Amino acid sequence: AVVVDPIDGTFNFAAGLPLFGVMLSVISKGETVAGIIYDPLGNDWTIAEKGSGAWMCSADGSQSQMNVVPAPELSQMIGIANTGYFDGEVRRTLLSNLADVRLFTSYRCAAHEYRIFAGGHMHFLMYNKLMPWDHLAGTLISQEAGAYAARFDGSPYLPSHVSGGLLLAPDKETWTMLREKIFTV
Repeated sequence: AVVVDPIDGTFNFAAGLPLFGVMLSVISKGETVAGIIYDPLGNDWTIAEKGSGAWMCSADGSQSQMNVVPAPELSQMIGIANTGYFDGEVRRTLLSNLADVRLFTSYRCAAHEYRIFAGGHMHFLMYNKLMPWDHLAGTLISQEAGAYAARFDGSPYLPSHVSGGLLLAPDKETWTMLREKIFTV
């Protein structure tokens, strides 16, 4: 099966903001086996095939392998934390906990968030709303770039999952620390 998000970052696109992309993933036997994120404005591609690494394919035809960056100490971490889909009390707790990291944000566009993380420019991604078209390609690309990804309960993220949250970090140790200290949902 092929899962496509023709305009990821729909709000940004509709508002004329240049943060949107196209996401495509290939599912075989219940797992994501390929993912592509296309930036139509930069005319470049982030691609991964399971077991083959993650690659940035630039408009000039050059390719470079993508790798997540090792995590610094918690107080220096930068990442994405999309808290908008939690109820008020949980959101307040998360926002309080997030004071322990250096910076967190949301671009309202998973395509660009995954590209930045897999390219080694952020230390974590956290999502609660799990629409497959928003996360399958990016999760595979991130994992192929060396990241550890799992749902909040520690189970693997699969194409059939639409709830249970998703946390990505450079490695399992960092994932566990973030889960225990910040993302305590």
